[in-house]
Amino acid sequence: MDRLHIQGGKPLEGEVRVSGAKNASLPILAATLLASEPVAVGNVPHLQDVTTMIELLGRMGVTVTVDERMRVEVDARTLRQSVAPYELVRTMRASILVLGPLVARFGQADVSLPGGCAIGARPVNIHVAGLQAMGADISIENGYIRARASRLHGARLVLDTVTVTGTENLMMAAALADGQTVLENAAREPEVVDLADFLNAMGAKVRGAGTDKIIIDGVEKLHGAQYDVLPDRIEAGTYLLAGAITGGHVIARHMRPEHLDAVLAKLQEAGAKLDIGADFVAVDMRGRRPKSVDVRTAPYPAFPTDMQAQFAALNTVADGVGTIIETIFENRFMHMLEMRRMGAEIRLEGNTAIIKGVPKLQAAPVMATDLRASASLVLAGLVAEGRTEIDRIYHIDRGYESIEEKLAGLGAEIRRVPS
Repeated sequence: MDRLHIQGGKPLEGEVRVSGAKNASLPILAATLLASEPVAVGNVPHLQDVTTMIELLGRMGVTVTVDERMRVEVDARTLRQSVAPYELVRTMRASILVLGPLVARFGQADVSLPGGCAIGARPVNIHVAGLQAMGADISIENGYIRARASRLHGARLVLDTVTVTGTENLMMAAALADGQTVLENAAREPEVVDLADFLNAMGAKVRGAGTDKIIIDGVEKLHGAQYDVLPDRIEAGTYLLAGAITGGHVIARHMRPEHLDAVLAKLQEAGAKLDIGADFVAVDMRGRRPKSVDVRTAPYPAFPTDMQAQFAALNTVADGVGTIIETIFENRFMHMLEMRRMGAEIRLEGNTAIIKGVPKLQAAPVMATDLRASASLVLAGLVAEGRTEIDRIYHIDRGYESIEEKLAGLGAEIRRVPS
């Protein structure tokens, strides 16, 4: 098992290219199951979660080819079995996204109840209830969701809570349903919009994505398409935070700044100078110590839960006291305990972390507990005095493509070493 060694204290300087979005690639790859012709998806990041999704498609008999530029071609006509087994699903919750497409296209699905990051309960009841309302016969047996339907029919679905994967699963299922489906209280994330755009490129009729009401008129079949995944807003935000926390100057290119409005506002509040273009953001914190900021996570377009840990790292060395309130997941503060080992002054009160900034963090051996926690520990290591060792970095490989190479390109002293 690999670990990262980081020699901290160097301001980062330079440009970094943002990869394709993990959280858009996974539902789009699942949606290729809906097509009755081959589909090509570009700008796919080379990540462990993407590899797992490709392996899952292959396990079901789908023909998948990947070129050296991570352009993925999928032909679902060769599918042999509509089964997503536990040994794959347990490593990645997004595997649940094959449920809707399998039922809609092939009339059956046996999908293991998912695993993934240990950041709190993320129930699948909304997925199940929505498919049942569309006519699927569903039972949960021996840890598997077993769904059957001759053809799904349209329905008006009011989602109990805002859920990204729930919105995506039901939107995909509705694309081939008989009649019109209306999703109320739908998630508004850019990745949901990207999936809708991909479905429409294959001949679906989806409108309203990006609002809380999505309308899908079902069609008989979907055709082939070529499509490029949107850039990863969370990766972009993480590298901009790396520039800010180290007192550096970093330009993130090939990104969509409008997807990071809440994050960029907090960076400016922290004292960073920003230059925002059509497809880039430059953050400049040279000669300045960040100021503490208060963060409260909420569904898009508010502040994203996937950037909470990174701003916690920023607050540990900022001037003042900042509070982090996590409203999405109830178990997403485990990185705070690790940063305390590095000298951070953090007090936890339920879903709130009160962080008093210190002038310097001290290097220490720490352990990654989930994907975004890993990113926060990397940021803390970049600014700490001495060499920080981060263990269990397989978490970070699930969401960041070549993170050590990209940070090294910005001047960081970081290397991956085998345990």
